[in-house]
Amino acid sequence: MSVSHKEEILNNEAATVAAGQRLGSVCKPGAVVHLEGDLGAGKTTFCRGFLRAFGYSGAVKSPTYTLVEPYELTGGLIYHFDLYRLGHAEELEYMGIRDYFSADSICLIEWPERGAGALPLPDIRVRISAHGKGRCLDVAAQTRLGEQLAANYRDAEQ
Repeated sequence: MSVSHKEEILNNEAATVAAGQRLGSVCKPGAVVHLEGDLGAGKTTFCRGFLRAFGYSGAVKSPTYTLVEPYELTGGLIYHFDLYRLGHAEELEYMGIRDYFSADSICLIEWPERGAGALPLPDIRVRISAHGKGRCLDVAAQTRLGEQLAANYRDAEQ
C-alpha cells in the first residue's frame, strides 16, 4: 500500500487545535492514531482539538504518569496514552494494553516508539515538528482505514 500523507504548516496553537479537531471529526471507533514529535511539539494540544470534535471541552493534560487517560464521550470511548515515561514496552503487557484496542474505541498514542512491539500498527501517524515560529504537521495513512480517514481529513479542510 502506498502511504498517503498531508503536510501543513500550523502557525499557532489555535491552528494545532483546529487540525486535531478536523482529524477527530473524521475518525471512527477502532482507529489507532500515533502522535510523534519532540517534547513541546504540540502533541497534547493536537489531542485537545481531537477531543473537542467529540464534544469534550475540559482540560486535556498529557497522562505522563498514569500512561492512559480515558474519555467516555457521546461519540465513543477515546484513550489518550502518553508513553514518554515508559521504561520498557513490556510494561504495556502488564497493564493489559490489548484491552484498550477495540472496535468501540479510538486510541491516541503519544511517544509510540516507546511501546514498539506492543502496539498495533497505527491507522494514522501524526508527526509534529518545529517549523520557524510554528509547526509542520504531517498526517500519514498507514492502513486501509487510515487511507479513508486521511482522505476525509483532506476533504474536511475544504
